[in-house]
Amino acid sequence: MSLAPLPLPPLMRWLWAVLRGSGGIAATIYLSLPGTADAQVPAIRDVEKNIQLCNRTERSTPEARISSCTALIELGAKTPRARAIAYNNRGNAYNIQGEYNRAIEDYAEAIKADSNYAKAFNNRGAAYQKLGQLKLAVNDFDRSIKLDPKSAPVFANRADTYGKMGDYQDALRDYNEAIRLQPSLEEAWNGRCWVRVIIGELRPALTDCNESLRLNGRVAATFDSRGLAYLKLQQWDAALADYNSALELNPQLATSLYGRGLATRKKGNSADGDADIAKAVALSPNIASDFARYGVR
Repeated sequence: MSLAPLPLPPLMRWLWAVLRGSGGIAATIYLSLPGTADAQVPAIRDVEKNIQLCNRTERSTPEARISSCTALIELGAKTPRARAIAYNNRGNAYNIQGEYNRAIEDYAEAIKADSNYAKAFNNRGAAYQKLGQLKLAVNDFDRSIKLDPKSAPVFANRADTYGKMGDYQDALRDYNEAIRLQPSLEEAWNGRCWVRVIIGELRPALTDCNESLRLNGRVAATFDSRGLAYLKLQQWDAALADYNSALELNPQLATSLYGRGLATRKKGNSADGDADIAKAVALSPNIASDFARYGVR
């Protein structure tokens, strides 16, 4: 499981404060642009549009968000936090596009502008994790947690990274804390389910997966986790049902294809099982060794 970067607080209340004059918002806004003094900038409605697009995560394309955040950055927002939010939001847009290195550059600029901005550390950690730079990811999650020790999603992100590193006890500890802080965090329940399956705590794992599905019943990764639990319990029909559910939601999920192939073989249908396993290996060449580490062959 891998969590997406945390959403940011609204830019509006920050940037309106730094963009307006001391006497209130006038018809025309003036900012300090690089190399100029009190250069005139576009009308207030254009600035407002850029603020809204830069901050909006659901109803704007990444390209539009990047363009608007860039406009605000180039306008020379006057407070460190305003610049940090603009860079951070642009980094999130790059992250959505899979441009993780560019995202990391923007998160670094956000941190440079405001070294106490916990969300920028978390988001950079998430980008490092996507690139497989797991130690750097953990370092950033550590710094985010130090600044904001009550953020459950950051604990879940760090737990997910520990899991990828094979450090299951630390992963379990962080998932416990994430769930304590935010019991409604579906991803943390699924993450803890997955770790418990791997370390052999199968009945508690099922309880965690069931709670995750109660919170959100349309997550392929959770059906996949529970499918592995049933596979290790040798409950082939239950495993097949969960892997089928996972693949309905995500037909390219290699772990579910491989798990379904194994369960199908155990049910005596070698041809269909071999076909699923071949598809899984094509998607993830090392998947057989991964399942061996999970205790499944």
